[in-house]
Amino acid sequence: MPFLPEEIPLEKRGFDLLISSISLVFLSPLLLIASIAVLVIYGLPILFRQQRPGYREKPFTIYKFRTMADEIDSQGHPLPDEHRLKWLGRVLRASSIDELPELFNVFKGEMSLVGPRPLLMQYLDRYSPEQARRHEVLPGITGWAQINGRNAITWEDKFRYDIWYIDNWSFWLDLKIIGATIWKALLREGINQPGHISAREFMGSENHSQNSNDQAQS
Repeated sequence: MPFLPEEIPLEKRGFDLLISSISLVFLSPLLLIASIAVLVIYGLPILFRQQRPGYREKPFTIYKFRTMADEIDSQGHPLPDEHRLKWLGRVLRASSIDELPELFNVFKGEMSLVGPRPLLMQYLDRYSPEQARRHEVLPGITGWAQINGRNAITWEDKFRYDIWYIDNWSFWLDLKIIGATIWKALLREGINQPGHISAREFMGSENHSQNSNDQAQS
């Protein structure tokens, strides 16, 4: 059963609301401990906030625990990620605890438990029309791409997985993805791209960039 751009399945929203509510209650001690740890190691703010495109590309503010320090060089430029990512940040990322504040986004209806990961606003102009379909649904804490490689696969593969999910969505598929996500989080698989702390910036697919250049020259 594929998603329709005009609607979000009621059973999906109901499940998101139920699980996010229960999770926020039962995980509140862990959220408190993580908040105190971030405050001690990194200081304020505790949460990382950033505007991301959501359903139908509508911007919303995503919440995560901070995993990097605000360290700069003598010229005032931020130090490379590997220098700003302290031991606490590595623990939060490896365990996916840094993603837990996104449960508030799910509760508010800005995200779903399962869906394409919300990326950066500047990527919107870099998608091909097919890749842009990832905004036909609510973005998710986890998704089909996350259980099939996460940050260890190419951007093009991630987007293909995102579109496959949209075209093949079912409630049972969401349950399968959630179960696989928990398992992979325990195994700490696919957290980073090889040799990179964070995922490489998406600059646009080669074919899409070539088509855009051809149209501009015609």
